[in-house]
Amino acid sequence: MNWLVFHIVSGEAFFTGIALLVLAALLSTRSRPLYKRVTALAFLVGVIAVVVSSTAIPYWWYAVATAATVAWIVSRYKPTWHPWAAYAMAVAWSIAACMELPHHVLPRLALAPQRSITIIGDSVTAGVGGSETTETWPSILAREHGLRVQDISHVGETAASALHRAQSQDISAPLVFVEIGGNDILGTTSPAQFASDLDALLSHLTASNRQVMMLELPLPPFYHEYGRAQRTLAAKHQVLLVPKRVFLTILAGEASTLDTIHLSQAGHQAMAERVWHLVKPAYE
Repeated sequence: MNWLVFHIVSGEAFFTGIALLVLAALLSTRSRPLYKRVTALAFLVGVIAVVVSSTAIPYWWYAVATAATVAWIVSRYKPTWHPWAAYAMAVAWSIAACMELPHHVLPRLALAPQRSITIIGDSVTAGVGGSETTETWPSILAREHGLRVQDISHVGETAASALHRAQSQDISAPLVFVEIGGNDILGTTSPAQFASDLDALLSHLTASNRQVMMLELPLPPFYHEYGRAQRTLAAKHQVLLVPKRVFLTILAGEASTLDTIHLSQAGHQAMAERVWHLVKPAYE
């Protein structure tokens, strides 16, 4: 995967964009011509990076940061209060970065009473068949770490169909791992419908006070509403949300996919290792 694509889809571009916006604000307080040119370039690239990162910080803080940015732009024509507007803009975007930072920290599970796990996923987990994929990552997880794995993943699964499948199963594992939503984004599910379906799924899975861990979806530019739904509902249902860079790192790995999305055998092995790293604290 191209490094720039990874930087954008992983959400790291948000921090790069903010760094450039803060730089633009601070440099704008200097009067040298070179600073003015760098300020303009840093501001332009910074805005683009923030927008394409699809970062779902609260709308109200986006409004605050945008208002501070507009005030800074206007202040360029009002030298008497320009420095204060520049500092306000720098602070507003710095706070935005601080608000986003916790979503890039790996969550940690509490100790589980038994070595069992239920996995809910789509074709990334279920595999797509063929000679290149002989063992999926849930099977590898069970074989290599002695876990009782209930794998109810299915090709083409969406949040809505995952709920129906989960309702038809007896889930007794103390930990549920969820990899779902890719087909909703790539298909015809609207952000509002995705939020409703995911809310119902997580409500069902957390009803028995079990731990639920969910992979955050890597998002293309302008798909932030899907990420906002995941974050909002993860907080609502106390679901541990794994930063999207984790999933993206697997998809971006060398020879990890058959078609940039579905995992090859090497991808399933890498996914099993990564998921084990995430769930291991529950079984130690």
